[in-house]
Amino acid sequence: MRIGLFGGTFNPVHIGHLRAALEVVEKFPLDECYLVPAATPPHKATGDMVDANIRYDMIRRAVTGQAGLKVSDIELKRPGPSYTVDTVRLFREKFSDTARLYLIVGLDAFLELDTWKSYRTLLNSVALIVMSRPERGLETSTERWQALNDFLCHGISKEYTGSEERSVFSHPQLMPIHVINVTMLDISSSKIRELIRSGCSVRYLLPAEVLDIVESRGLYV
Repeated sequence: MRIGLFGGTFNPVHIGHLRAALEVVEKFPLDECYLVPAATPPHKATGDMVDANIRYDMIRRAVTGQAGLKVSDIELKRPGPSYTVDTVRLFREKFSDTARLYLIVGLDAFLELDTWKSYRTLLNSVALIVMSRPERGLETSTERWQALNDFLCHGISKEYTGSEERSVFSHPQLMPIHVINVTMLDISSSKIRELIRSGCSVRYLLPAEVLDIVESRGLYV
């Protein structure tokens, strides 16, 4: 069984998150993909972040009925910062040794991997799937592949080598880094929050179930 772990603040979860997760499930493919909302994200300010249980409920309602997509409250159940290396360890304990775990991250986040807690331990324990899409001015797939190659070779290990078809970076000791192109949707949680504060509609940027929660609770105003 192949299981993906897609973490983030999801503040709020929007159709860009969900579309990307679904495409990874179908293209890789994965049997299941868990969206994992962070309780206390170590790399982000929490000033306008709604309660983790509300963010969890938004995801739960958004993925209900969608094959392949699930939500996990594993980071909500433990105290302290939501470090990815700890989350992967807990998922390892949760599933049998026959389950293969894949950590799903965006290109932008991956290029900051060397700032994560115990990132070498992470690369020793779980394969990664990097969702490649235009970010940081890297408009073409060639530019994005080169950015990944440069980061891995200069920031992580010179022993990473890319495949000819540009789909995976392999290493003799560390876990592989898979690369998947996903549809670019110019949507972000911060943009959605800004629109709400400005009194603008965010309909069609959020799943209807999530919009209902946002409006009924008066979130992000």
